[in-house]
Amino acid sequence: MSAQSTKLMTMAGQIADFFRAYPQDVAIRSIAEHINKFWTRKMRDTFLDLPEIRNGTSDPLLVAAAKSVRKG
Repeated sequence: MSAQSTKLMTMAGQIADFFRAYPQDVAIRSIAEHINKFWTRKMRDTFLDLPEIRNGTSDPLLVAAAKSVRKG
């Protein structure tokens, strides 16, 4: 995993950790909204292309939120 990918996963994990205390549907929606609002197109595309996200082996909140993250 590249340094950029590692950093994005760390950032995404921090976002997920922040919203983890919310009800699951609210957390998933809030994570996706945050990423869509504050991340650049390139960051979103890189995040969505990460094997952990594509294969569903990452944090379940991130995998679920990724379905609502806008691609490029």
